[in-house]
Amino acid sequence: MAAVATPIPEAPPRAGLTILALCLAVFIVPYGLSSAPVALPAIGGDLDAGVVPLQWVVNAYNVTAASFMMAAGSTADRIGRKKVFAFGVGLYGVSALMGALATNILMLNIARGVAGVAAAAMMTAGVSVMANMFHGPARAKAFAFVGVTIGAGLALGPTTSGLLVSGLGWRSIFWVQFAIAAASMVGLKLIQESKDPDANAVDWAGTVTFTLALFCFTLAIIEGPQWGWGSTAVLGLLGACVLLLAAFAVVERRQQHPMFDLSLFAEPRFMAVNLLATAVSFGFVGLMVLLPSYLVGANGLSSGATGLTMLLLTAPVLAFPLVAGRLVQAGVSMRPILSGSLALVAAGLAWLTLVHPGISLLGLAGPLLLIGIGIGLIYGLMDGAAVSTVAPAKVGMASGMFNTIRLASEAVAVAGMVAALVSLVQSRISDGLDRFAQGTDLDARGVTDSVTSGNLDGPVAQVPTASRDAFTDFLGQGYTGGFQTVLWATVAICLVSAVVLHLILTDRPADEPPAAVDEHATRRTAEQAPV
Repeated sequence: MAAVATPIPEAPPRAGLTILALCLAVFIVPYGLSSAPVALPAIGGDLDAGVVPLQWVVNAYNVTAASFMMAAGSTADRIGRKKVFAFGVGLYGVSALMGALATNILMLNIARGVAGVAAAAMMTAGVSVMANMFHGPARAKAFAFVGVTIGAGLALGPTTSGLLVSGLGWRSIFWVQFAIAAASMVGLKLIQESKDPDANAVDWAGTVTFTLALFCFTLAIIEGPQWGWGSTAVLGLLGACVLLLAAFAVVERRQQHPMFDLSLFAEPRFMAVNLLATAVSFGFVGLMVLLPSYLVGANGLSSGATGLTMLLLTAPVLAFPLVAGRLVQAGVSMRPILSGSLALVAAGLAWLTLVHPGISLLGLAGPLLLIGIGIGLIYGLMDGAAVSTVAPAKVGMASGMFNTIRLASEAVAVAGMVAALVSLVQSRISDGLDRFAQGTDLDARGVTDSVTSGNLDGPVAQVPTASRDAFTDFLGQGYTGGFQTVLWATVAICLVSAVVLHLILTDRPADEPPAAVDEHATRRTAEQAPV
């Protein structure tokens, strides 16, 4: 008997509750990223940690998340997406508990690394589950909610973190994450299991070589200002990174089903969203790490006030993903939305270079809102576009590749921008530190660590009272000059990426919205399915 086409329902039963359950867990991933930077000055003071160990509170999360994305995607396709998603939620709860109870910076950084592994499982499997449970217009709406959820996590992270740190201490941000993970477990029963029947074993050789290469590169970038860029240790780490990447390439060429399916990069839209994610890592994620410490250190704001100020940057990310979705549904091409939004981010960053010690909330509002609007529009389209270019059975691979590149670029962006800031500030401070350091044990490296961690009071307290105002002004100007230079470099990255993105998208035969592209793939799968 000939196969009869079986209609595929656009959404599962209790679709609203299912989306809520998925989004509640997905919320933890951006919240875990954005809530940490505001707490860094408090963590450093409580655990007596310098700028380099503090960087790993952010980077341990990004590096492990990026490194395990592909393994998580492959594992989800093979053993079941719901299983991997549930594992990620549970593991994140454990990592949050570890962070809340950490007694030293090493334990906290290990907890953050575990959280990154959990985030990889939740994000990859969560997007895959959603892509398999929702179809057609329902999928477009579901992914719009994902965009809003990511925006909410990014928007609420700095603000709630600042208020929590001011009121209850930095450990409270991890107790909140633990509570969210526990609540997410309740909704797992609504999620349908799915897997790829043709999936193969996880490419562990590729995962290990890629993970170690990324770790070596990140560590070299972070430690470069401290150890010296020409030191044996830094050059050795960079050399090891090159060798490991070469080993990764050899391993992947010999794999029948490699970790990276390079054929996906032949799709211009997939290339575009990955380029976009990389630019966003510099223009937004890196800024979220650098700006809170600047506001605390150079501007003298409290953690709570800093969190509220960051709302100017992150609140638009909560609202504008839905705006982007509506624009696409109304027939607006993704090309002007994405490239234009990235240009908005560049313009906002250029405006932000006017920052200075004592700048008012009004002076920060314009540039931060502009950056947030551009990022919000981008976040409304990225995730759906990343998985809409492949067959539904391979969404785990596509989601894993996209999130690997996104989080790897975030780790590199944060490490690179912080390293550049430390080098620039140290260079500026070194030139005039002797005027204030006589009779003290202050040195340029130690002062730079304190300043770039958001702590100007520590070094200032060591100089004579009569010199403290001048020393504070000197440190603030040095910090500001380094920060402005990093901002201008980020402007250049975003502008160049916007132009390249605009050119790449012209290669598309038609600017279909992600949901339409994926609907065609889903229909073909349904027509081929037996009764």
